[in-house]
Amino acid sequence: MFKKKYKKIIMKSSKIFVTVVIATFIGFVSAMSLSQIKIKKLEVNDDITLLEDKNDKNNIYYKNGKFLSEILYRIKNDYVDEKTDKDLHQAAAKGLLSSLDPHSGYLNYEDLKEMQTQTKGEFGGLGIEITTEMQAVKIIAAIDDTPAQRAGLKSGDFIIKVDGENIVGLSISESVKKLRGKPGSKVKVTLLRKDEKQPLIKEITREIIKVKAVKSKIFNDVMYLKINTFSQQASKGLFDEINRMKKEIAKKNSRARGLVLDLRNNPGGLLTEAVKVSDAFLDDGKLIVSIKGRNKDSKQEYIDKTKQQLIKDLPIAIIINEGSASASEIVAGALKDHKRAVIMGSKSFGKGSVQTIMPLKDGALGALRLTTSLYYTPNGTSIQAKGIEPDIEVKTAKLELLDSKSVSSGEAELRGHIENKIQQALKSSENNKLTDENIKIYNEDYQLARAVDLIRGLSVFNDISSKDSKK
Repeated sequence: MFKKKYKKIIMKSSKIFVTVVIATFIGFVSAMSLSQIKIKKLEVNDDITLLEDKNDKNNIYYKNGKFLSEILYRIKNDYVDEKTDKDLHQAAAKGLLSSLDPHSGYLNYEDLKEMQTQTKGEFGGLGIEITTEMQAVKIIAAIDDTPAQRAGLKSGDFIIKVDGENIVGLSISESVKKLRGKPGSKVKVTLLRKDEKQPLIKEITREIIKVKAVKSKIFNDVMYLKINTFSQQASKGLFDEINRMKKEIAKKNSRARGLVLDLRNNPGGLLTEAVKVSDAFLDDGKLIVSIKGRNKDSKQEYIDKTKQQLIKDLPIAIIINEGSASASEIVAGALKDHKRAVIMGSKSFGKGSVQTIMPLKDGALGALRLTTSLYYTPNGTSIQAKGIEPDIEVKTAKLELLDSKSVSSGEAELRGHIENKIQQALKSSENNKLTDENIKIYNEDYQLARAVDLIRGLSVFNDISSKDSKK
């Protein structure tokens, strides 16, 4: 019995010994593996205790730029692939500026030249104005009569792929290069759209984009003018078209009832053009827009310098939507605050920031696009991220012309009374009766039809008020 117990103790001890030996060996191998990871001490020329200062604003190490210099030095010397000074400095500039807000950025020499072509009213591509949000390309507006608009791209869509290649995380300039191409060539864009469960894929044929700044049309006696973009031709086009429509209406022995100014899907443009357009409808001395930056002395105010003569005393309705941005919001905000126009449609985009282009070495090293100030409406309301709220919200819709036979006759006993009232109403509004053409407008563009109706209603009201005042 004693021998059996002794053997068991020896076997247990042997197992424990073997386990300890194996564990020790594994630990030794693990230590050797970990020792292959190099931990390089951060060495700097200055006293490292400066980094312990909790007040970063007063930290000399950050203040004199040595922090970034140290990072660039480490990358250049220790990164697995060789990088040039130019690559590193431009990448640092892009990262630094893009971290500020979606509209700030670094433009290299090629990007700067490309941007300078956009305000001249002619450029190649799809016809969209874009920004970035959550590191993805977001459409501000698809400009009317462009490939993007015809393909059904909408404000608020996110472009995540171009020809199957993921562009999330790229800068705007890099994304634009992928979207643009030779006229006639095709590009596939993958979109994310609110309320759509699956991504949308659109194939679009690129064109030379010739943006016509202004379009116009006459609806009986109501003038309609659409500004597609605030390029250099916007204000001139507005004056020319309104004067032409006034003459055309006068030839019919009629008079203009008012103006519908359409700023939907207008992504903005030149501030000077927005001021000129606002100036055309406001009296002299009225504040159009103010620009305020971080410094008190950076405040600028744009004041109306001429009396309005273009359509004096006629009602104005402005239509906006989520694709109306920047300069469009300046015009809508100015006329709304001064009660010169009724704003209809849906809330605008909310791009109320000013980007200043700062060339480096006269553009040879590119330029900074830096947000330096914000737009404020005459009432002091910031446009940025808030947008312009319409006075009358009108969502897009369609109406159908019902068959008169389907109308119920359950209250036939009231027919005589109602018919008399209808005949009186038709007689008094004979010149403005609802025709099939009006129904067509309602079906094709409900927001526009409502705006035209509003102008006619305001005109009738003004006529009645004028007659009453003369009595």
